[in-house]
Amino acid sequence: MKAARKAWLAAGVVGGVFFSFLALLVVGTYSAAASLTGNGAVTLAKGAVPAAYSSIVQQWGNLCPAINPALLAAQLYQESGWNAKAQSPADAQGIAQFIPGTWATHGIDGNGDGVKDVWDPADAIPSAASYDCELAKYVKDVPGDPTENMLAAYNAGAYRVIQAGGVPDIAETKNYVKAITTLAMSFAAPTGTVAASQQAAGAIYYAQKKLGTPYLWGGTGTAAQSGRFDCSGLTQAAYRSVGIELPRVAKDQWNAGPHPSRDQLAPGDLVFFAYDLNDPTTIHHVGIYVGGGYMINAPHTGAVIRFDHIDSADYIGATRVTQDGAAALPTASTATNS
Repeated sequence: MKAARKAWLAAGVVGGVFFSFLALLVVGTYSAAASLTGNGAVTLAKGAVPAAYSSIVQQWGNLCPAINPALLAAQLYQESGWNAKAQSPADAQGIAQFIPGTWATHGIDGNGDGVKDVWDPADAIPSAASYDCELAKYVKDVPGDPTENMLAAYNAGAYRVIQAGGVPDIAETKNYVKAITTLAMSFAAPTGTVAASQQAAGAIYYAQKKLGTPYLWGGTGTAAQSGRFDCSGLTQAAYRSVGIELPRVAKDQWNAGPHPSRDQLAPGDLVFFAYDLNDPTTIHHVGIYVGGGYMINAPHTGAVIRFDHIDSADYIGATRVTQDGAAALPTASTATNS
């Protein structure tokens, strides 16, 4: 969250002319835009998956028609947050969170080294894809969407899906299916226009009112903190003001929606900065895009909330926050175990 960032905009420039310019840009956030559309193979958005796993997710995500690389990435992120050493209280293990019994039956030697190792992503990621495809075969004759039925089988078991004739009326299962299909949008490279956020203007309005407020590491704007923020505290509060709850930490806000390219940026998009441009887990800073190459952000200790230019060597990309995208982000209480 903390980033020493040069202010590209002198104080005198942020007066009436800039705010007039900003007002025009904000109007654009309410313009109609198409949803994530397009045909053809699904590819991963740049930087959406840590580089160490990107190629294997892209390869194994095409194992069968019921899955794609973005969907597989969403499952892995929801299960472990890319932590290859993750272990749950229920003894679910590794990046794909297999319990030992399931691993014994469905684990495969993905990298061909002669060992099936649940702790090795080179085995666990292919095993997750293979298990998905096995489940898809079990429910292939069930009415409805094959991918949603597969995900429901992953969560509730194939028998329940077959018995229900589709996604069973189980709140946990329906929520799991929606969460994964929604999260998948944040891992897929857009093939069309990314829909504009209807809450974006309100988030900008909130952040704009905080201009000039001193930065506070760990600040979330509470009265005890004299209304001060750090970078992700500001973005969290801005979107909370329009009814969208984001995670507290910048890198966890990254998957709150699809990732528009630099030339598709719209006011209200969150813009992110990372130490490694191929690894979103190294994100260290976030701001709210306002147009014209500028963002409102809380930069670092000793600075105030201000406008800064987004184009710098550590810019990793942007997220167009959506209500469903934010709600789908995994928490300790929502993670499931294979």
